[in-house]
Amino acid sequence: MRPAQRIAQLRDRIRHHEECYYLHDSPEITDAEFDALMRELLDLEAAHPELVDPTSPTQRVGGRPAEGFATARHLVPMLSLDNAYDAADLRLFDERLARAAGLDAGSVVEYVTELKIDGLSLALTYERGALVRAVTRGDGVEGEDVTVNARVIRALPLRLRTDAPPAFVEIRGEVYLPHAAFTRMNADREEAGEPAFANPRNAASGAIRMLDSAAVARRGLRAFCYQIVLPVDAPPLVETHAATLEQLASWGCPVERHWQRCAGIAEVEAYCARWRETRRTLAFDTDGVVVKLDALALRDRVGTTAKFPRWATAFKFPPEQATTRLVTIAVNVGRTGAVTPYAVLEPVPLGGTTIQMATLHNEQEVARRDVREGDLVIIEKGGDIIPKVIGPVLEPDAPRADPWRMPTTCPFCESHLVRPPDEVIWRCENTSCPARIRRSLLHFASRRAMNIEGLGEVVVDQLVTSGLVGTFADLYRLDVEAVAALERMGALSASNLLKEIDKSRSVEFWRLLHALGIRHVGEGGARALAMAFGSMDRLRQAPAAELQSVPDIGAIVAASVRAFLEEPSNIALIADLAAAGVRMADADAGAGRIHRPLAGQTFVLTGTLPGMTREEATEALVTLGAKVAGSVSRKTSYVVVGADPGSKAEKARTLGIPELDEAGLRALIMARQAPP
Repeated sequence: MRPAQRIAQLRDRIRHHEECYYLHDSPEITDAEFDALMRELLDLEAAHPELVDPTSPTQRVGGRPAEGFATARHLVPMLSLDNAYDAADLRLFDERLARAAGLDAGSVVEYVTELKIDGLSLALTYERGALVRAVTRGDGVEGEDVTVNARVIRALPLRLRTDAPPAFVEIRGEVYLPHAAFTRMNADREEAGEPAFANPRNAASGAIRMLDSAAVARRGLRAFCYQIVLPVDAPPLVETHAATLEQLASWGCPVERHWQRCAGIAEVEAYCARWRETRRTLAFDTDGVVVKLDALALRDRVGTTAKFPRWATAFKFPPEQATTRLVTIAVNVGRTGAVTPYAVLEPVPLGGTTIQMATLHNEQEVARRDVREGDLVIIEKGGDIIPKVIGPVLEPDAPRADPWRMPTTCPFCESHLVRPPDEVIWRCENTSCPARIRRSLLHFASRRAMNIEGLGEVVVDQLVTSGLVGTFADLYRLDVEAVAALERMGALSASNLLKEIDKSRSVEFWRLLHALGIRHVGEGGARALAMAFGSMDRLRQAPAAELQSVPDIGAIVAASVRAFLEEPSNIALIADLAAAGVRMADADAGAGRIHRPLAGQTFVLTGTLPGMTREEATEALVTLGAKVAGSVSRKTSYVVVGADPGSKAEKARTLGIPELDEAGLRALIMARQAPP
């Protein structure tokens, strides 16, 4: 077979398997088989660069824009949708549409209902079947050109799956973040000392505008497509919206599968009522239902207003809300010094839980919502997850407190608060602030950091309040008598705690890096840095450019690491910890980067191993460079199966992924640990 033929064949097969995985969640081949196809294609394209095509699966990572994003105009304006909030609104919409379409009284209008994805609108331009541009909605007339980032969303085809593509077509859709990816992202941000995103929509919107497409790829964005837009003089491809969705799916575009044709508004109402109750079973956020006239010719007759199409409406699900009294507005100081306000509420049930506190995000948000202490307020669960204050319920003739203002000094250490000019968050920059120290010590002692059992909130509070501990290094100078004198401690508890602290002197180097609380450096970043440099001395000598060459370490993280390591107080702290006997290097750190024999391989654990805990197995694998994932996919290298395994084992067998029992896992670990 000629190289060009084999390359074309490989591209078709790879795209087919991408669709199976990203569009249908039903992979047909293993990770190893998929990687083999991709490697063969890469090798062929390297040997025949004249055959490289920008729509090849190997070209998904597009690089970095030089200076932000340019703007581009849409083929036709991207209009907003008018809203409906109940069955009466839906019936009024149906009546207006029938009149505008000139239909006889009693005519049954055919609609298509689709779940309204709570994400970011995107317009994708394909020329002769190849993706050439992706533009955000913007103001509806023009938006930001984010093509470089859209290309790394694996659900979107770089080339339409058809032998006869339109010469020019714009496909519109919604980019979103699945719940699992959102939860993982916020956990990473909180670990790195960054504010969590309020909801998946904000996270998706922020991700698509990142200037590093490799970072966008790691976010796990997905997309659904729902509309075909052709040039004004082009003949229509189909006659109905249902056929539009089927056409998109046939081209390999992701289409949300729960859409439905409805004969009349009563069926639309039933669809909306059903999904209002069952939407929480979905893997993504939906805030309503989009109702569209099915016949495209009738749409042209009905037309649009300046803002909305007359042939569509958005039925909005009501959010879960409750009303309660805002007792006071307090502020919290995190371990990075971020000072954020929160509402202390009279307890109120909401969404199956009792809510007593709710986020207020920042000073600007408090002012925008104009909530004050003593107000009766409406609260809801943002994205059905995070309690937040929506606004006040003004009571006639009831006096209100003065508008809330961010304190000018830290309530815990009385240091002057500052707000960097490019941020909305105020910060306490006193590294000796008791609140920062408490939060930092809890992080330092946590299981995924120095793993000091027994050093919880109560003990940390007493150690800081008594003046026994002011820095991490002070922990290693504690004596039994002083700790035993603390309330509810005693000699035995004090002795056990000091044994745990002493044990932490010899933890792995990545744990120390994670424990130090370097801004933007979570557990993953700490592991990556430890694998790359192996010791504090080599890390301190590494310039920012070398730090950025490490996988998962971008410019912001590299700058943060450099700033931390050059700060005099941190230099002194590291020296103090080293003097206290805390290990500053991995045992296998040599002159260069540490060899990790399982780097690039992914393991999944399921069931109970008789001779080792899940954490011990994870630690052994990660130490050798492997990634341990929580779910099975075609990218999984091995599944470790213990007693009473769950569905992961069955899925692994379906995908043909190799299995290991505990004996096999131990043998693999021992073989990789053996010297060459």
